[in-house]
Amino acid sequence: MAIITLDRKEFEAQLGRKITKEIEEKISLFGTPLESLTSEKIEIEIFPNRPDLLSLHGFLRGFKAFIGKEPGLKKYKINKSENKLYAERSLPKEWPYALACIVKGLKFDDAKIKEAIDIQEKLGATLLRNRKKGGIGLYPLEKIKFPVKFIGMNPEEIKFVPLEEDREMNGFQILSKHPTGKTYAHICKDWEKFPVFVDANGAIMSMPPIINSRTLGKIDETTTEVFLEATGTNLQTVQKALSIIVTALADMGGKIFSIECVQQNKEKNNAPDLIPEKMKISLENTNRLLGLNLKEKDLEKLFSKMGIEYKNKTALIPTWRADILHEVDLMEDIAIAYGYDKLEPTMPNVSTVGEESKESKIKRKISDILTGLGMLEVSSYHLIKESELQQKNNSIMVENSKTEYKILRPNLLIPVLRILRENKDQEYPQNIFEIGTVFSKGNEETGIKETTNLIILSSPANFTKMKQILNTLTQTLNIDYELSEAAHKQLIVGRTASIKVNNKLIGYVGEIHPETLRQWTIKMPCAVIEISLEDIFEKSYEFDELI
Repeated sequence: MAIITLDRKEFEAQLGRKITKEIEEKISLFGTPLESLTSEKIEIEIFPNRPDLLSLHGFLRGFKAFIGKEPGLKKYKINKSENKLYAERSLPKEWPYALACIVKGLKFDDAKIKEAIDIQEKLGATLLRNRKKGGIGLYPLEKIKFPVKFIGMNPEEIKFVPLEEDREMNGFQILSKHPTGKTYAHICKDWEKFPVFVDANGAIMSMPPIINSRTLGKIDETTTEVFLEATGTNLQTVQKALSIIVTALADMGGKIFSIECVQQNKEKNNAPDLIPEKMKISLENTNRLLGLNLKEKDLEKLFSKMGIEYKNKTALIPTWRADILHEVDLMEDIAIAYGYDKLEPTMPNVSTVGEESKESKIKRKISDILTGLGMLEVSSYHLIKESELQQKNNSIMVENSKTEYKILRPNLLIPVLRILRENKDQEYPQNIFEIGTVFSKGNEETGIKETTNLIILSSPANFTKMKQILNTLTQTLNIDYELSEAAHKQLIVGRTASIKVNNKLIGYVGEIHPETLRQWTIKMPCAVIEISLEDIFEKSYEFDELI
């Protein structure tokens, strides 16, 4: 969650009315709790799913529609420029995408500059996951010569004066000595090349997602025209970020001009792309989920309060709405527009007796055993990236995924290796486990079989240590098992064994291969146990005394 602090006088001036008790209530009913209100400031809590509300003008755009002052989908005129941006193949594979545009006619003052910087920072912290997924930069247009290139350079060859500095630094020096560089160094310090923007004069404009150049990348009260860029790991996320900040600048009085952005694969994007996304919504499903009896004309009116256009059973969703991924997200907007305070609570017509399932008890017992051994329980996404798979033949891909996570995980090893990689600079030893669902092909009805697995990973560790953990776990659960030498593509030959219960293979134990550790950039030796819990759930052993 993020708290935005707004100037009360400016808010009331832009809103065109004073803040009354009614307005206070509507702010909270909009889904943005009012944290505090003084004669000078307003503090509003913005949930992570609405990054478009993180600025004064972004919030006012949504709130004006909600109170009926400016309902419906807000449209912005995009003027065409002849300028171009080229993303070159020299870029690091970890940071390949770039989009940019121009905003003219701005009249910056201290408040507007602060708002622009605040939304840049808050988008970086929320939508862009602390800059891990992307970065945003603003530059005074008059100092830049087109065409602009987004290229990869060796860190020691990158030399410019960064913001808040008065001396030239190279890429490595920025990461090790500059305050902002040290904060975000973990993002790119292991890359072979760092991404930089370079203008037609060869001047370095910035090193995304870390810092802008002091010479070319600092706006002030004299700036009236800006070059605005967004870069990152995923093109859709970059598009959302650019849409949010460019529309906020347009609401400050700016005029938008597009730039033709040529990606590494020669794909051309005219940015910003503010064409609304179309999504079907079922009136029947909406009424069933919300317990209402709405008509088609009601949907049109309610959607207009949320800044969405509705016609022909289709919602036109503004590009700056990063939170709408599914039909149920549209239904949530309908509920907000209708008013949660108007929904009548009813008791469900059910008559059942609740009891914890045997499977749940076993999983809880396993968690208790492993936490007692000093291990930390983790929970990871059910989806993984396509690039993380070694074998793609039998992978199950999610259709129309909105992110780079689009493969249902076939095992738990991939997500825990990701967790270890993301925490490789933390204190060792690191001992983690997860009980979660994995997916494979095979169910007759859906084509997808779901099973529950347990994975235990320790670093630094070896085969002997993991066998001791396995012994403790199985003895506590009264399970007899056998080990036999086995092979696993990601484990060391001769240090890997299969685990059998009642002559049935349920998993493996072993040491992770150095090549696998290298691929995941993990610095310490690791050992792992992964077993299927399905047979343990169904086995004939009596668990009642244990759980």
